[in-house]
Amino acid sequence: MAVTSSSMLLRNFAAAGRVVRATSRIFSTGELIRVLPHTRSLRFISSTRAAHNEEAAAKAAASVADTGAPTIFDKIIAKEIPSDIVYEDEHVLAFRDINPQAPVHVLLIPKLRDGLTMLSKAEPKHVEVLGQLLLASKIVAEKEGILEGYRVVINNGAEACQSVYHLHLHVLGGRQMKWPPG
Repeated sequence: MAVTSSSMLLRNFAAAGRVVRATSRIFSTGELIRVLPHTRSLRFISSTRAAHNEEAAAKAAASVADTGAPTIFDKIIAKEIPSDIVYEDEHVLAFRDINPQAPVHVLLIPKLRDGLTMLSKAEPKHVEVLGQLLLASKIVAEKEGILEGYRVVINNGAEACQSVYHLHLHVLGGRQMKWPPG
């Protein structure tokens, strides 16, 4: 029976172009072994950590949601913060997300917040701007060449990981979407 050391396994994985982290474990017998993680577990841990950070950011943002203070989106509308604008009309501004979740990831925001910090705050007076946002989503999808398949997402509240309390739509596309989302 051939004996393979953990360092040999690590070298073989490295030669195959894989990055592998081993953990050392010492048993009560004094024996030291190296445990190689399943390669998907590192990705899962990383995505779990990212999801936790996203959840923490959403909860922190929710605590100041209704203060009326300018949001980052208000500053983008005022051109105080630069953005990669994809579409703009008198009611809607669309720009590329700085943390894209798909090859095409564009955010659409109403230029006038008018109390519309999240979809659950919508009132009859917001019907027109909500329609304008949806129509602008279609225009953006067309401009981006994803009209045949895209997703429009609205995160509502901390439990949905809304991190900016200025209603916004995400237009995502350019890859096969999965179901169920999230």
